[in-house]
Order: sequence, then C-alpha cells, then structure tokens
Amino acid sequence: MQPSSRTAQPTARLRGMPRCGGPATAAPSPRPLPPPRCAPSTIFDEGGRDARAPGAPRDVDPATLDEGRRDGRAPGVPPPAQQQPYRLAQRNPAAPRSVVRVGGALIGGPRPVVIGGPCSVESEKQLLAAAEAVRAAGGMILRGGAFKPRTSPYAFSGLGEEGLRLLALARARTGLPVVTEVIEPGDVELVCRYADMLQIGSRNMQNYALLRAVGLARKPVLLKRGLAATIEEWLLAAEYILAGGNPEVVLCERGVRGIDSTLRNQLDLSAVPLLRELTHLPVIVDPSHATGKRSLILPMSLAAIAAGADGLIIEVHPEPDRALSDAAQTVDLQQFAAIMQAVQHVAAATAPYYS
Repeated sequence: MQPSSRTAQPTARLRGMPRCGGPATAAPSPRPLPPPRCAPSTIFDEGGRDARAPGAPRDVDPATLDEGRRDGRAPGVPPPAQQQPYRLAQRNPAAPRSVVRVGGALIGGPRPVVIGGPCSVESEKQLLAAAEAVRAAGGMILRGGAFKPRTSPYAFSGLGEEGLRLLALARARTGLPVVTEVIEPGDVELVCRYADMLQIGSRNMQNYALLRAVGLARKPVLLKRGLAATIEEWLLAAEYILAGGNPEVVLCERGVRGIDSTLRNQLDLSAVPLLRELTHLPVIVDPSHATGKRSLILPMSLAAIAAGADGLIIEVHPEPDRALSDAAQTVDLQQFAAIMQAVQHVAAATAPYYS
C-alpha cells in the first residue's frame, strides 16, 4: 500500500541534537555582540527619550566624568557662570560691590552707616530731640515714619504729610539726610519731595506696583525683607526696582517669623554674608524689628557688624516708654550713644576681613 501524501514529513533535526545512533554535537557559541557605545552615557527622560544635552558625548562612561563635564564641555573647560533669576542684582565677582550715596553717607562704603530715629514722627519736639542725639552720637541718616502701616486699624498710623514736613525741618536743623517709608504707589511723588531715601517696609516687599513706582523714582531705596520671604524672593523684589531703572537699592535684614514667640522675629544674620556673595547691593540690619526687645539691640547690632553688615537702622526716642509705636524695641538717647561707640570698636576690629 502506497503511503498517503498527507503523511506528516519528519521534523527537521534540531541543531545540536544527536544523529540517530550518533554522538551529540555541541552547539556553536553565539557570536558576541560589541559593547554598546552610547549605553553608558545615555540619560533617558520619563518617556524613554535620550535626554542628553545636544553635543554631549555619546560614547563616554559618565562615571569617568565630573558633573560639570556632562554638558558636553571639553576636559578642563570651566562651566559657564550660573545665571540667577535676579540678573541685575546678581554679583559679578570681577566687579566691586555697589555703594549707595544718601546725602553725605555712603552705604556699602569703607565704614558702617548707622541710621537712627523714632519709629513714628509724633511731634516737632520729639523728632528734633532724636535727630540731634543721632547726629551727636555719629549717626549719619535720620529715620522717621510719616506713613505707618499698622496691624491694627486703631493703632497710630503716622502724621502723613505733616510728618514729612517735620522730617524736612529736622534735616534743615541737623544736616542729616532723611529716610521714610512709602506705602502706596500714589504717594511716591509726594514722599520724594521731602525724603532723601525711600523705605519699602516688610509688608510691601512684594507689592509689585509699589516696587515699580519706586523703580521709576530717582531716589535711593531701602528694601526691607518680607516677614517670611526667602533670600531669592527678596532679591527678586529688588530686581523689580533695578529693572525700573533705579540702581540705588539697599537691602535691610529685619528678621523673619519663626516658631518661637519669645521674640518678635528671628534675626537671620547668616543672610548678611550670604548676600555679600550673591549680590552687589549693600545690606544693613534692623535689630529693633528683628528682636522687638530693647535689651537685645546692642548685642545684635554688634553681631550684625561682625557678620559684615554695611550698616544698621535703629529706633531711637527721647522717651521710649511713651512712644506711640514700637516702644518695647526703642532705645533712648543714651543707649543709642553707647551702641554707636561699641559699633565703632567692632567695625574697626572686623574691617580687615571685609576690605
């Protein structure tokens, strides 16, 4: 009987299987694949795409490179300068730090500048007594609030334009330039007619309309740090003023809110040397608002100067306990004179480190 054409053909003998009755033969070794040239240095994003920078080496093991060379630079080529978001405030290591002139005072100059005066302008007698004492002790700028943003709507909020006129009178009597706070964009022109320097308080550090307005003014600006602002936020606030065309900006560290309610704020003295690295702008310290405690003004003033501050701003009143605002953190005239003497000693001792 002939076999059917449908009979299954024998399956092909598999490679390596023994022939019928013969010895088994070893399977040949697979041909080795070349090592992948790009695998060691390939970086993938979440979608599985090659995320290396254009021009980055494709066949070099990143383990042999430092972090700076993973951007495709040749060995020995230094990384480009890091561009900070505050490009105008950023310090150029090859350029000197800025010096801001306020009257005859040079903030950022060879010696610290101390600003003194009452928190609020209350009367002609009070302001002139404080101004005379500040000048006699060696203070170089008079401070005083004519417009006061207060937490409570029932608290004394300043004399307004009358306070500005009294500040101008004190400048005429003592020769001290004046710094005072401006709290609304619409008041910038008015305050500029009386003041030598405009102050932006901590509550308004991110009032961008106000920052733009003082950026257009041709007056130096004292920019206080916000109640909970980061260093970068603070410098970006300064950037608004600089971008508006006003290069005369002074930063003021006045403490930030912390977890301890024993003090009014926590004075961040580490910000002072850090800012000297990050920005060309001068930086001063406000120990009055930073501590809220009269007995701490002297030691914190000395610590600020030792940390490299370009100056201080201190609240001074002939009768601190009767002050209409911030009485607990205000020193009297004799205490201010003692602080000035001590500051001069610390400034002389630390000058070689910051020259």
